[in-house]
Amino acid sequence: MGRKSSYVPDLETSGRMGQWLEPYPPPPPPPPPQGWVPWLMPLVALVLVFAFAFAMFVNDCPSSKDHEATDCVFYSSLGRFSFEPFFVNPLLGPTAETLDKLGALDYKKIVMDGERWRLVSCMWLHAGIVHLLANLFSLIFTGIRLEEEFGFVKIGLLYFLSGLGGSLMSCFSNKLSISVGASGALFGLLGAMLSELITNWTIYSNKCTALFTLLLVIGINMAVGAVPHVDSSAHIGGFVSGFLLGFVLLMRPQHGYISRKHIPPGYNMELIRPKFKIYQLLLCLMSLALLIIGFGYGLIKLKLLHMDQQQIWLLN
Repeated sequence: MGRKSSYVPDLETSGRMGQWLEPYPPPPPPPPPQGWVPWLMPLVALVLVFAFAFAMFVNDCPSSKDHEATDCVFYSSLGRFSFEPFFVNPLLGPTAETLDKLGALDYKKIVMDGERWRLVSCMWLHAGIVHLLANLFSLIFTGIRLEEEFGFVKIGLLYFLSGLGGSLMSCFSNKLSISVGASGALFGLLGAMLSELITNWTIYSNKCTALFTLLLVIGINMAVGAVPHVDSSAHIGGFVSGFLLGFVLLMRPQHGYISRKHIPPGYNMELIRPKFKIYQLLLCLMSLALLIIGFGYGLIKLKLLHMDQQQIWLLN
């Protein structure tokens, strides 16, 4: 007698009297993330190899009138697919004329002739086997890992748009010579890895180690791109494009977020964390605006330059 009851009514959970007052149970853990099976980046690598072999077939070094057939590198083994002599192309590849014929980035032909398709075709050509192998190495160890985590749609868009950004930057800064290679797209993948680390900062455990390692890799690649006869402007344009695209395409849900379809009925939805943090959404919107402005400005400028050249041609 005189002892108080050990239970209190719980009107929040069920609306009935006599329920024990206990805190909400934690929601069930989210299901483990399912990785993607990479196929797009390996396919891109195969296309790059095929495009280089086709370029060597079209080049046909032994038939050149500028040197003897025996001057071609590996002529006895490769025949028509043999490389140009070192004094023509030290990277073991075709001539500049062959690359230009197949779609190399050429400012004069893009602006004067309106061949804007070269902004894309140059991404599939390489100056030589050395150039090709270096890019394949980066593609395999960077592109495939990203595709495993984010899927072929996001990484495909990232690869293509970064390459286009590198081509636009190269077109405006390199007006005297042709340019080829997938380096702009590959530097875009590196830039996206950096922005992915920044926008998903809270879910990483060894943040400083991951950032230092990534910055070291980016620095080494930038240093290699700064050597003479290498179009570093394409690297910079691709890197900046990929960096901005990473904030848009590679956002991850914050730590502790659980999809509504995995929450049991009756759970207080107010306790669930939002999918993304505010700073992630702000970075996404700002990057998207900069991308639209940058690509729009570049493409419109090319169009206006082409129209000016047409008017000059008509007046003459």
